[in-house]
Amino acid sequence: MRPLKNIAWKPVVIAAVILAAIIYILPTFNTSLWPYKKINLGLDLQGGMHLVLEVETDKTVEGTLERIVQDLRERSRREGLQKIQVERSEGNRIQVAISGESNIAGFQKLMDAEFRDLREKDRSLAGDRLNLVLDLPETETDRIKELAAAQALETIRNRIDQFGVAEPDIRRQGDRRILIQLPGINDTERAKELIGRTAQLEFKLVDDQMAPETALKNGPPPGSEVLYQVNVDPNTRRSFQTPFLIKKRTMLTGAYLTDARVRYDQDKRSYYVAIDFDRKGGRIFERVTGDNIHKRLAIVLDNKVHSAPEIQDRIAGGSAVITGSFSAEEAEDLAIVLRAGALPAPVKVLEERTVGPSLGHDSINKGLMSMIVGGILVVIFMVIYYKGAGLLADIALMLNILLMGAGLAAFQATLTLPGIAAFILTIGMAVDANVIIFERIREELNIGKPPRAAVDSGYDRATLTILDANVTTLIAAVVLFQFGTGPVKGFAVTLSLGVIASMFTALVFTRVVFDMFLSGRKVRQISI
Repeated sequence: MRPLKNIAWKPVVIAAVILAAIIYILPTFNTSLWPYKKINLGLDLQGGMHLVLEVETDKTVEGTLERIVQDLRERSRREGLQKIQVERSEGNRIQVAISGESNIAGFQKLMDAEFRDLREKDRSLAGDRLNLVLDLPETETDRIKELAAAQALETIRNRIDQFGVAEPDIRRQGDRRILIQLPGINDTERAKELIGRTAQLEFKLVDDQMAPETALKNGPPPGSEVLYQVNVDPNTRRSFQTPFLIKKRTMLTGAYLTDARVRYDQDKRSYYVAIDFDRKGGRIFERVTGDNIHKRLAIVLDNKVHSAPEIQDRIAGGSAVITGSFSAEEAEDLAIVLRAGALPAPVKVLEERTVGPSLGHDSINKGLMSMIVGGILVVIFMVIYYKGAGLLADIALMLNILLMGAGLAAFQATLTLPGIAAFILTIGMAVDANVIIFERIREELNIGKPPRAAVDSGYDRATLTILDANVTTLIAAVVLFQFGTGPVKGFAVTLSLGVIASMFTALVFTRVVFDMFLSGRKVRQISI
């Protein structure tokens, strides 16, 4: 007969597991009882927002070519090359016209050294004038588009994480599409604005050589463009636009940003965003402000001027401010998108769907009702068919459900409607393991073995069968989690927790109860 001291550690382990499960599950029912996060509900249960976005990757290629054009012009000036015209044409091509043999030779040397990625599509020579048509190879444009889509995904994920959405589902769909599901979001317009905002921050000089009104009437001079600042009348709260003539050349971009925080100006009673640059960005900002004292430097965000202050002196330290007619919420959203980084390309909404919380509550109620009804029927059947052992199986079933809920809370997994289906499925799987064990024990008792030996033999013979069935189910759940979408992943997570919990309750919990009941006493029969 097995002495009690050999199994004394098992009740301690079981008690510790139950205590931990209670601690983790408490906040789901009352958040004041324990300072821990509760079970997250998915989009189909608590409502929220469903978006499908398309990244306009062609815009990224266009932006890349525009930067190459600017670089070609800048490097040509630095190399002392003259009589060179560089323009971007239709079809994502660059047209170059060069006059003079020395300029042609110098430009060719520059191309070989700095712009090897460009492909020469056409070349024509008329006297001493060389005309070139350049573009990017298809492999390079495909690489740019892929990087843009991947960067857009990470940027959107960073913005949503800073926005504070619990368990968002963000993933690629095809080459250019991004699927976003945000459970619990009520202000859908704010979320859509935050996600889809390009947030391209640029610092550009104001062109004071011509009045903006004249530029609007006669057209801006070469190298400049008209951009607008949106202002709000403090009395009428109506918005109006102020034109600015801005030089196209970008002096500094938001790529060097390290931080962006909301601040409040007590004197002006308005919010603004304070930004900090990294070391390189700080040096560029100091050089730009030092070289352009008494000129105006426009802070441009997504082609809109937020402010254009006059540079009074060289600004060291790598800090600046963005002012405007911000509310606290608008300033916070701006800080979020600046910290998360600019989108590499604009995105457009292809599909938008809002799931109301009432539909989610209805799904929860029906799911819980089905789980309760199924659970009650299983409990009644087990007690009637297996008597005292059936009551033990029912207790193990309740423990199994407790452990599953605690696992969802501990791992901060999301409970979806398919997850509730996994809960119901686990109820059957949990008692199925006990049915196998009890039938084995009955077989041993029918051939005349004493209760102690029948229980030991029943568990020994059933363990491999139970492990085999549950491990194969667990493998299937892992595959579902790896390759499935959001709701399918929710089902896989809940099913995995249920499989692990059912093996623990069937092979450990009920075995310990049987051992404690049979140890140290002469039991002639057991209720099974």
